[in-house]
Amino acid sequence: MLIKDVVLSKGLTGFYFDDQRAIRQGNYQENGIAYLGEPMTPGFSKIRQAGESVSVQLVLEDGQVAYGDCAAVQYSGAGGRDPLFLADRYIPQIEEYVVPKLVGRKLTSFRELAEEIDQLTNGEGKPLHTAIRYGVTQAILDAVARSKHLTMAEVIVEEYGLELIPERVKIFAQTGDDRKLNADRMIIKQVDVLPHGLFNNVNKLGRKGEHLKDYVVWLKNRVQELKPREDYLPDFQFDVYGTIGEAFDNNIEEIGHYVQELAELAAPHRLAIEGPVDCGSKAEQIRVMAELREYVDKHNIPVVFVADEWCNTLEDIKEFAQAKAGHMIQIKAPDLGGINNSVEAVLYCHEHGIIPYLGGTCNETERSAQITVQLAVATRPRQILSKPGMGVDEGLAICTNEMNRLVALLKSKAR
Repeated sequence: MLIKDVVLSKGLTGFYFDDQRAIRQGNYQENGIAYLGEPMTPGFSKIRQAGESVSVQLVLEDGQVAYGDCAAVQYSGAGGRDPLFLADRYIPQIEEYVVPKLVGRKLTSFRELAEEIDQLTNGEGKPLHTAIRYGVTQAILDAVARSKHLTMAEVIVEEYGLELIPERVKIFAQTGDDRKLNADRMIIKQVDVLPHGLFNNVNKLGRKGEHLKDYVVWLKNRVQELKPREDYLPDFQFDVYGTIGEAFDNNIEEIGHYVQELAELAAPHRLAIEGPVDCGSKAEQIRVMAELREYVDKHNIPVVFVADEWCNTLEDIKEFAQAKAGHMIQIKAPDLGGINNSVEAVLYCHEHGIIPYLGGTCNETERSAQITVQLAVATRPRQILSKPGMGVDEGLAICTNEMNRLVALLKSKAR
């Protein structure tokens, strides 16, 4: 099967680009959902601006159309990530550097072609933006699957020598700032892991973490009040964007005492803390995250630390895994570029005793979310992120329905 043509179009994501530096430093005033103030991260014209995507459609010689979406994370340009992904700026780069590599290409192996595209460079010899590599490789996976009359999950299982397990993967939903109303939505719909919480400023956490403690108590009580079935016991995972480290001056022992309190408040729910510290560099982040893991393990504190900031690429993930810098790693799919890297990252975590969490961002599209589900069922991370958006219902429906359709289809084929 040949690729006959490539068609590009500008699109919207399910959320926004936010200037994380300006938000963390409190350099803004809230005005509805907008942030008033001067942006601090290069490339931003406002602290919050509309998320953009580029859809890549591959027209195959038999008339089928495969597609994927280029998208970048909400906090672009932060923590060592690529800069803001603006469609009008990057569509010409796709046309110049990617399209000639695809038109007329014979589809044989997803892995081979994805790795080739992921290694492409621009006119300055630099790698193409992660969002470009992310979306184009999605389209390639879809194209190979269509050419072989397989699901995308089956292609990954076949090419990476995996076992096909037609079962669900846990879904982790995120509340955004509307922590209570959106938690209600999650509980009613029996989300596996909740609520994320978006504690991205120390004032939201509390100067000594008091606001998060209050929220944990409220959340546990709310689950009991609204749970749709008696045995519903979701995991609790909170993303704190380094604010616990900020509140306790990155003191390992003080952080340990604090998370022990959180674990006691959350019990019997399993507790995970994502991004407990943000140390400003990868080397320091790895060192402190490894010390935090060692401390809580030594003292039998039932908390899972999740690495996120400064863990952006496949090589970063390998370094964090080797150093045991946390118990779980968020594999933030758009940051890794080609989705072949996300596959490799999940498998590497499995091999090195680190829990893989195949994540992403609210600032993706329905298509990138669907393809993430396909990767997850094939590679078996512990959980995936419900995406796109921050409204809970929409992203949860997209991911749940894609997963349930895929699992049902794979079981039907097995029969």
